[in-house]
Amino acid sequence: MSDTTGSGPMLAADGRPLKESLGRALRRQKLRALALIAPLLFFVLLTFVIPIVSMLIRSVDNEIVENTLPGAVPALAAWDSTTQDLPSEDVYQNMFFDLFNASEARRHTRLGSRLNYETTGLASLFRTSGRNMDSIGEVFQDAIEDVDPRFEEGAFWFEMMNGTGGDAMLEMRRARWENLTEQDMSADIGFMPSQAIIEILPTTAAAYTDWAIWTVIDEEDVVSEEDPWEAVYAALAIDLRDPATGPALAAYQGPGADALQTLAAADLPDLTFAQAFLDLDEDWADKEVWETIVVYSPNYTTGYFLNAVDAQLTPEGVSMRPDNQQLYIQLFIRTLQMSLIITGSCILLGYPIAWLLANLPVRTANVLMILVLLPFWTSLLVRTSAWKVLLQQQGVINEILVWLGFVDDANRLILMNNSTGTIIAMTHILLPFMILPLYSVMKTIPPSYLRAAKSLGATNWTAFWRVYFPQSVPGIGAGSILVFILAIGYYITPEIVGGTDGVFISNRIAYHISSSLNWGLAAALGTILLVLVMALYWCYDRIVGIDNVKLGG
Repeated sequence: MSDTTGSGPMLAADGRPLKESLGRALRRQKLRALALIAPLLFFVLLTFVIPIVSMLIRSVDNEIVENTLPGAVPALAAWDSTTQDLPSEDVYQNMFFDLFNASEARRHTRLGSRLNYETTGLASLFRTSGRNMDSIGEVFQDAIEDVDPRFEEGAFWFEMMNGTGGDAMLEMRRARWENLTEQDMSADIGFMPSQAIIEILPTTAAAYTDWAIWTVIDEEDVVSEEDPWEAVYAALAIDLRDPATGPALAAYQGPGADALQTLAAADLPDLTFAQAFLDLDEDWADKEVWETIVVYSPNYTTGYFLNAVDAQLTPEGVSMRPDNQQLYIQLFIRTLQMSLIITGSCILLGYPIAWLLANLPVRTANVLMILVLLPFWTSLLVRTSAWKVLLQQQGVINEILVWLGFVDDANRLILMNNSTGTIIAMTHILLPFMILPLYSVMKTIPPSYLRAAKSLGATNWTAFWRVYFPQSVPGIGAGSILVFILAIGYYITPEIVGGTDGVFISNRIAYHISSSLNWGLAAALGTILLVLVMALYWCYDRIVGIDNVKLGG
């Protein structure tokens, strides 16, 4: 480093101003530090932040209803369940086309499963109805083909429906398919709806465009060579029922004009879609079905969180579920109670063991520490299964108690499939997580403190309680937080030994993820559990102080 001859800035060895050189050096240090922690940050982001954000989104996401029923949901907005018995014919018509498309895309069962979480029986209703949508369309298809056989030919349909000016409708129908299937539908389909047909036969143009998009992109067929869906014939029948369609067709001179004009003068089936749905399944006359669709039609819902606290969303507002359906509040309370009991048990058992390890000679303490760590070298599943063998009524513990005469053979202790078994097994499994923080803190407490207290006249108990114990409290705090947080989210041990009365809320979360596939409710339960743990952590910090928690040193 050199100095200038005048009053100018100090320069570094490379001739740069010293301030600039120091700034560059600090920036390089920060970049190196960032490069060192970047893998850890990426790992935390990938395995912790993103899953939690995804869980929060899934707990309120409800787009499946509107994406699967894009026509029926807006039509239902005008239905007032308090003054009307059933929705209008327009709602049933839109439901027909929505369900027809959904069944072709195999999405109607997903919608049924979603609504079945709220009203039992809807999964079966949507599954069976979706399979029978084509039978409704066949009624109109047969009648239309009887009037003019040209409607049996895919090339005739293509010539009549294809044209120019229908860009807006084509893009709108693409968007519906993309929302329904979550797939890209932007490929060229070799078809453009005719604007003239759109103005005269809007429902037919929409249904034919839906068919054309799906035929080309999913089935990889050519539009002009394939016969349209039954839904297209039903759409044509709907358009022909409109009094304004007849005069418009009379003035129409485009492709297929004569066939359409003949069809407009023919007698087509007067079957209503409401009656067609009721013929398929009488449950479509149940107002609760439609009310469920209305209540859960918004893209975001509080329904999952309400279910997670034994409540439900109804047309009248929020209400608690019947007593025989209330489960989750009891599970949350049980989870908290048992986690606290397990934490307390670990403190009572772990404290004397940690004290012994901290005050024994090093060689003996190391041997005992190996015994403490030994469970970590054994599979959790094996340890839990071993407790199942020990605790069952014909197990080792009961056999010994009967042999010693403490228990009558006819009154063996029930230690399995209840909270007792869960507490015993989890205390054993989580005990090392209490011992290790306690041991690391106790190892830092000088033995001379106890000797000094005794030399001043304190008894063994007074010296321990007034001198030694306060210094070990940070270890108790660290071990308690570790054990409690592990216990509150435990799954395997309660599942194996807990039975009905010893399971935790985590077991219910696992059930909804793997069995019922109600991921929204599982996400809501997980979110509540996360918030609950954070709230308890905050309370602990306010009462005890997180700064008083340490693992040693």
